[in-house]
Amino acid sequence: MKTVLSLRLNGRPRDDVVPDNLLLVDYLREAVGLTGTKIGCDGGECGCCTVLIDGRPRHACLTLAAACQGTVVETIEALETGGRLSAIQRAFHEKLGAQCGFCTPGMVMAAEGLLRANPRPNEADIRDGMAANICRCTGYVKIIEAVEAAAREIAP
Repeated sequence: MKTVLSLRLNGRPRDDVVPDNLLLVDYLREAVGLTGTKIGCDGGECGCCTVLIDGRPRHACLTLAAACQGTVVETIEALETGGRLSAIQRAFHEKLGAQCGFCTPGMVMAAEGLLRANPRPNEADIRDGMAANICRCTGYVKIIEAVEAAAREIAP
């Protein structure tokens, strides 16, 4: 079976015919060509595929594309504006929050969702908000510092 999927992707409306069993991560990477969303564990354990759906972090490898009908989906590609990095992207760069970089798009999207919901998180809030994302290269110190730095920049 197939579904006509209508959603807003990275600020633009899209209508696509998708198989009912197509995962969002495969839709984004293969049908749309947005390869910033990574495929890691393929089972919702690592968070590399984190995107924002209606502003909340979700694992695209566990989400059917058809379930996104009428939603707003944002990927890592949506964060830069006019060629300029977002506050969280810049903080990850400046605070060395990325090591090999594979988990970074998912980490950045999880952090973006966290900061939208809680623009002034403490360290415990950050650890809790980032818990669904795994980095195999770091001890998370630089990632936490990056989220704290972005929070300081964007907090009202």
